[in-house]
Amino acid sequence: MNPAVGLTAFAAVSLATAVIGFYGLRISRTTGDFYVASRTVRPWWNASAIGGEYLSAASFLGVAGLILLSGTDALWFPVGYTAGYLMLLLFVAAPLRRSGAYTIPDFTEARLDSRAVRRVTSVVVVLVGWLYIVPQLHGAALAIRITTGLPAWVGQVAVVAVVCVTVVAGGMRSITFVQAFQYWLKLTALAVPVLFILFVLAGTGAPTVSDAGVNPTAAAPASPYQNISLLVALLFGTLGLPHVLVRFYTNPDGQSARRTTLIVLGLLSVFYLFPTAYGLIGRLFAPGLARTGQADALVLLLPGQLVGGTAGDLLSALVVAGAFAAFLSTTSGLVVSLAGVISQDVLGGSVRGFRLAAVVSAIGPLGIASMTDSQALAGSVGLVFAFTASTICPVLLLGIWWRGLTDAGAIAGMVTGGLLCGGAMVAGAMLGGAGTPSWLAQPAAWTVPAAFTVMVLVSRATSHRVPRTITRLMTRLHTPERPLATER
Repeated sequence: MNPAVGLTAFAAVSLATAVIGFYGLRISRTTGDFYVASRTVRPWWNASAIGGEYLSAASFLGVAGLILLSGTDALWFPVGYTAGYLMLLLFVAAPLRRSGAYTIPDFTEARLDSRAVRRVTSVVVVLVGWLYIVPQLHGAALAIRITTGLPAWVGQVAVVAVVCVTVVAGGMRSITFVQAFQYWLKLTALAVPVLFILFVLAGTGAPTVSDAGVNPTAAAPASPYQNISLLVALLFGTLGLPHVLVRFYTNPDGQSARRTTLIVLGLLSVFYLFPTAYGLIGRLFAPGLARTGQADALVLLLPGQLVGGTAGDLLSALVVAGAFAAFLSTTSGLVVSLAGVISQDVLGGSVRGFRLAAVVSAIGPLGIASMTDSQALAGSVGLVFAFTASTICPVLLLGIWWRGLTDAGAIAGMVTGGLLCGGAMVAGAMLGGAGTPSWLAQPAAWTVPAAFTVMVLVSRATSHRVPRTITRLMTRLHTPERPLATER
């Protein structure tokens, strides 16, 4: 790939992101603007913004790479990512919005009347956010190295710098516009090259075609346990992602939150058609990328390999722009959610505190990313989902739907799930490669039930600690709101 193509695409996306972000600054004035956009974001805007931040490096690059490597086993990723939103729609979206909280720790403190629960939840949210930002920075490093030949750290630093500028400028109000734009850019950046490649192949005759059923790396297929555990992680993990959940606080009311989730389901379903198509085309026409360890770069390299010439360069530029939009949008959403938590718990909750917390939230993962190597992008994000499903998800589901949850039970469950899943992740990383047992490589199937079980048993043993305000709180969470007069 021509390095000038990659540099131009990255510069264009960064400039567009900064311009849109500074537009948001013009209308970001209050603390509410910075934290939750003053709860005035309408469903279509919010759904586009959620699509922008949720479709990360794992979705844009990793899914196609895993399909290239693993074939149909990898289809659980787009299915799980999308179906997780159905879980959100059914169990979380509207009650969470009615809680009136700004952040997840706000919700757990209000629900359980406990500062200790808030502190534990805050620590878990920061861990989840940092674990999720690191793969985005690894993806940026991969993309900048493949497309421009520059050192990998340049991509990581560039993403952090752009995100800091846009988030510090206008907070949630600012990145809502940015992420909505980036969703449609990512969709276009995948759809146009795929369609163009199909037209070229149909018009000129296909090059040498491999058997799509042949595994290009001869790796063993995933076991039923691994597939089930992955699905558990993706379904339940989506319910606990802090950068997604904070979006439901920006809706005007619970009805808008449900409508937003329905629209997101449609947007995600359309988007995942194209990484799947990339993976299949790569398996047929570019299996060599899997054998040379470049599976995650499939989306970046395929237009140049199958189209070539000026058209191939233009399509490659579009794909690179979409890839950097994925890194920027997900990272900015995570930084906003972490900045809200850190600012409120440590820096007093002011706009100035939010801005300082945003810088801290972005620089921390940069240090971790610079000291670690990337796994397969979708696989590493799948482990983050497993950690989230084992910690934040149980306290949210039980907090919303079970009156008997206590502060002691919530803390015990989150600590148990975090230690078990985190320990499995560390052990798996130390073992590495094909020698890692399935129950360590995909721990959600046992860590999620363990977290729920501990949370319920400890809550029953400490039933005297159920808050006295539980009836009023549960009524608030489950009483439908009257739609706003301006709702369309």
